[in-house]
Amino acid sequence: MEARDSPEILERFHGALDLVDIVARQIRRSLGPGVELDDLVSYGREGLLDAARRFDTSRGVPFRAYANFRVRGAVIDGVRATARLPRRVHERLRALDDACRVSESAAEDTLAAPAPPGSPADAERALSMHLASMATAMAIGLVAEAGRGEEGEITSVDTRSTPEEALGDAELLSRVRGAIETLPKEEAELVRRHYLEGERFDHVATDLGLSKSWASRLHTRAIGRLTKRLRGITD
Repeated sequence: MEARDSPEILERFHGALDLVDIVARQIRRSLGPGVELDDLVSYGREGLLDAARRFDTSRGVPFRAYANFRVRGAVIDGVRATARLPRRVHERLRALDDACRVSESAAEDTLAAPAPPGSPADAERALSMHLASMATAMAIGLVAEAGRGEEGEITSVDTRSTPEEALGDAELLSRVRGAIETLPKEEAELVRRHYLEGERFDHVATDLGLSKSWASRLHTRAIGRLTKRLRGITD
């Protein structure tokens, strides 16, 4: 923290410090013992301070909701910059990043908007689909990363899997490839290049001439469609 930080910034920062511990522990559970909790907390606090400085009250978004994504992103970026992490940690990190991108994009569309009319059952179904979409992003990311060769292409399923797990992964990838072909062209290219061809999300977005926010929205929309296809739900 710097002397220039206003009392409002400091109040936001100190009032949400517990959020850093929550996010850091969640991410550590996802990544496994290859990362230190203290490091995650340090990354998260940097993200929280940045969020406190950048927060715009005029958007009508609660600070903790805004800070949650900034903290999570800072922790993921911090771990990504760490050298010599086990491959498994990198695989889980990428999958976690994809799931967070789905969640953040959906939140940006809904947090500042008035709640639409609907029954509790409607809200429960919406939440179920949102969580299912996050799970889809993580599952596709993990399976694709596990089978990726040195040149970046998917050559096989994870050789560390049991034969039964390997068969399941191969079937999932086959279904994913087929489902991607049913997506609108731009969504299909974004998902295929990022997940199956291993290109960085921001690089694909730039190459397609998409802004970061619009690419994230397309990604969330595409993952939602894939989730329905893979679960056999018709639109």
